[in-house]
Amino acid sequence: MFNSKEKKPVKTKAMERNVVAKNTTIVGDIKSDGDFRIDGTLEGTLKTQGRVIIGVDGFVKGNVEATNADIEGKFSGTLQVSKTLTIKGTANISGDVTIGKLSIEPGATFNATCAMKGALKEMNPSNESKKTSEKTA
Repeated sequence: MFNSKEKKPVKTKAMERNVVAKNTTIVGDIKSDGDFRIDGTLEGTLKTQGRVIIGVDGFVKGNVEATNADIEGKFSGTLQVSKTLTIKGTANISGDVTIGKLSIEPGATFNATCAMKGALKEMNPSNESKKTSEKTA
């Protein structure tokens, strides 16, 4: 007669956050669906569908694949970010970087090979529409 339906909180990927704390070192491969914050050291590979945040004291050496990334600390290796990479003024990045969008604050050190993926925007689209046909006699 009386239905007691308890509403359970829905866990989304945005609510899941993994943390590598300061003075912690992880060596190996990590795969996660949620966000990842690194304030310690990671040597290896990190793959996530979420955001990677490397804190001021964080250091990552290896490969990182993420949807978005914010870097305040040090990174060395291969970084693949499908959407936006935000590099803070305290960041130090070296290696190979492939991104969708890039934001760099003044003071950051960025010594990397960078490839920007995504749709190419045409610099002067009006030239395309002004095609003329030549007629010869």
